[in-house]
Amino acid sequence: MATRRMHTPLGQVSIDHGAQYFTVRDPGFAQLVARWRRAGIATPWVPAGKDAWIGIPGMNAVIKQMAAPHAVRWNYLVKSVARDDGGWRIIGDGQEEGPFDAVILAIPAEQAAAILSLHDFDMTRIALVARSQPCWTAMFVFDRRLDSLPTVIRNQGPVSWAARNSDKPARAEPECWVVQASGNWSLDRLEDPPEEIAPLLLSALGQAAQRELPQPVAATAHRWRYALSAGTGDGALWNAELQLGVCGDWLLGPRIECAWLSGRRLADRCLGAALVKGSAS
Repeated sequence: MATRRMHTPLGQVSIDHGAQYFTVRDPGFAQLVARWRRAGIATPWVPAGKDAWIGIPGMNAVIKQMAAPHAVRWNYLVKSVARDDGGWRIIGDGQEEGPFDAVILAIPAEQAAAILSLHDFDMTRIALVARSQPCWTAMFVFDRRLDSLPTVIRNQGPVSWAARNSDKPARAEPECWVVQASGNWSLDRLEDPPEEIAPLLLSALGQAAQRELPQPVAATAHRWRYALSAGTGDGALWNAELQLGVCGDWLLGPRIECAWLSGRRLADRCLGAALVKGSAS
């Protein structure tokens, strides 16, 4: 649920370049989304589907709201975790943090496997089985509205999804488009530089729209190396003895709601283990 700020000749523009929307099916998640709506940070977006929702004023709004009560350390690269008698230590670039009672990994399967491999073989095996598809995403800003294009384009050649970001509610911005490539197209060009990807996806958007597009005033591309996973069906992973857990959409399915459900399932297992331990002591 990421939103990119771009500096353009038309001013600063915010574009949702990760998940484009989320759906709501689970009753518990529906209650949470209802609170987000009352708080003014989420709203339906009909062009994406009758059950599609977006964050306001960007997809990252709900992440900011959920993180606000907590001491979150952003932009911290974790290379590994280590456990000793004092608990868990997090090892980053030339520094360590801790000790911590427990460690939860809420990251893509491929990244989780590398950290888990030194601590839990069964979890590692599950993470190794789950493979993610990449996704190249391009963002374009135009100095005029592309009136002949629909708000959403799906599954046209290399374009898996394209949408007029500026048509989303609470986006008072110039004409902005997000174009997300298919998994196979992205995989074939996984290591290509972003400056080569953006023109290719602009051309693909024109082909999908069956018209020649004007040159954008700003363009960029972002590679999501681990974008989509089919889901292993495991829900969440928890080692009560080590106090080590894993959650994420890759354990259920490729939807934001699945990530939330996985986190809730892991929370239930953590709390259940804590209650058992408290009763035993």
